Amino acid sequence: MPNWKPTASIETLKARAEIMAQVRQFFSERDILEVETPLLSQYSVTDRYMKSFAVKDFMGEDGYLQTSPEYAMKRLLAAGSGSIYQICKAFRQDELGRRHNPEFTMLEWYVEGFDHHQLMEQLFELLGTLSSSPLKKVSLTYQSAFERYLNINLFTISDAELQALSEQLLGDLPQDLERDDHLALLFEDRIEPELGKGDEVCFVHGYPVSQAALARVDENNPDTACRFEVYWHGVELANGFYELADVAEQRRRFEADNTWRKENGLPQMPIDEHFMAALDVGLPECAGVALGLDRLIMILLELSDLTEVIAFPANRA
Repeated sequence: MPNWKPTASIETLKARAEIMAQVRQFFSERDILEVETPLLSQYSVTDRYMKSFAVKDFMGEDGYLQTSPEYAMKRLLAAGSGSIYQICKAFRQDELGRRHNPEFTMLEWYVEGFDHHQLMEQLFELLGTLSSSPLKKVSLTYQSAFERYLNINLFTISDAELQALSEQLLGDLPQDLERDDHLALLFEDRIEPELGKGDEVCFVHGYPVSQAALARVDENNPDTACRFEVYWHGVELANGFYELADVAEQRRRFEADNTWRKENGLPQMPIDEHFMAALDVGLPECAGVALGLDRLIMILLELSDLTEVIAFPANRA
């Protein structure tokens, strides 16, 4: 007989509901509007490393379950919504494990007039509101994280040296990996577990431009983009940007993604023309961040597996 019971206890689900209520109260107090956008769309993302769930015969054509509400929320911003947030389901293929489920709950918000540094402060404020104990904010640049934990300068190390280091530390790897692949693997395996220990919440910012398809380039350092990620208890919690508003540059990046996809035997993804039209009208100056709410609840409740905070994960859905 199939196991029909939830993997999360009823007590945990009650605690989860209370955390969700606190999140909504946080945004209500700051006059940030709660919105809803479609989970099913005729477009998806061109992201090189993200796999969308395709849905057949959506309005007579292929459609996609959304990996994030980002594009639709930016359309609302362009339409004059003001600062907004959303709690919704998001869907990504090939993600199932202790910290992953193909269907997960995302908290995403955008604040007009903020850059990424201001949004980092607001995110830290939210975490402090939800935490039962005081937190300490730690900030590192992506470059300084590699210097501290691997003793390398990621902007000067050659591709060959980087590959050799990856193979030394991680073992045999596919030979067709690109520079960003090696950086991502090293970061995930050797740096990420060291970040945000105990009461520390670690903000990593200043990512290479090649790793920030929707963020603007830092005017003070054109080698980096205005992107940040947040780590707590060694868990990646959130990914945020000072949002790119240049429609021509955004299209160029999407087209570059599709070129890469074609060259690597992956399907090219249709560019979201609704989103592009909104950018063409004009996106307000804003910063936005997407946070994995299931992961955050797991940390707040001092649990170790997403299945403990989700009623029915993929293998019981």
